[in-house]
Order: sequence, then C-alpha cells, then structure tokens
Amino acid sequence: MRVLRALTVTAAACVAVGLSIPVASANPAAGPPETGGQGGNGGRGPSNVSVTPYSVHQGATMQVSAAGCGHGGTVSSPGNFSPANLSAGSVGFATVRIFNHASPGTHTLSVKCNDSNLIATHRFQILDGRGAQGGLGGSFGPSAAETAIGAGLVGAAALGAGVHVLRRRRPHRNRA
Repeated sequence: MRVLRALTVTAAACVAVGLSIPVASANPAAGPPETGGQGGNGGRGPSNVSVTPYSVHQGATMQVSAAGCGHGGTVSSPGNFSPANLSAGSVGFATVRIFNHASPGTHTLSVKCNDSNLIATHRFQILDGRGAQGGLGGSFGPSAAETAIGAGLVGAAALGAGVHVLRRRRPHRNRA
C-alpha cells in the first residue's frame, strides 16, 4: 500500500512538471505596461540595435537584436546578406548569413519595425576568408522539449520501479 501511495505521488509530481514547462517558456509579445505594450520605446521605432559577433567571416552567421519592434521588423544590408525578419517582442532577434562573396570591410545594416517608418542602423565588420567550421559542442543547454522528454522518462522509470516492487511483494496464491 505504501508503494502505491509513493507511486501516485511520483506520477502527480511528473505531471505537474510536465504541465509547467509550457508556462515557464512562455514569452509575452507585449512589452512592459509603462511602454504601452510596444517594446522598449512605445512603438516609436527600433532602438538598442546590436550585432553578435561584431566581426564576422564571409559565409558565417550573425545575430541581430533590436528593441522597440513589438510587432517585428526587417533587418537588411544590401550586398552583404538577404533581408531577414526580426521577431516580435520587446527585444526582437534575427539571424543573418553573410554572403560568401560579400566584400570585406566595415558595413552598415538597417533595422525597420513593421509598425514604424523609422530606421535604425548599426555597423559591423566582414572579415576576409571563411572562418573555422567548428561544431557547437556543449555550448548550449537542453531545450524545453528535451527537458519535457527527460521528465517523462524519469516518470516512466519511477512508474516501472513501483510496479516491479508491487509485484515482488505480493505473495503468490499457490505458495503455502
């Protein structure tokens, strides 16, 4: 009987963890209330534009972020990379791939919000040649889906162990 209670509590805990993952990973699209829900500057256009990394090789990728585009936007730099969509939210992100034939040197990219005509610019540098094609290795943690799968596997293992213990403790009717 104790094992059944422990098994029930374990199953309930696994269900609670599994149901809380979507809530924990939710990302509201609107900004803080004091900004009118439009991001970092009330929908007046892009601000705080940044690039990572600042210096990037031909053919490599670069991440661009900008505040103030609550409904998304566009990142462009003609001749250097194809226009990319900026995600919606208080801080939007876009990943761009530098063309293999882009000319080395310092260049400028433009960010334009979907709900504003204002444009913000930021400089970045393209380095000659191709960078190392190294792997990501262990530099990233598990995603929400991987965490949910892991929690499900732990719950299934606990359930299996509980059933095993219950079956081992129950006496057989044929034995004296």
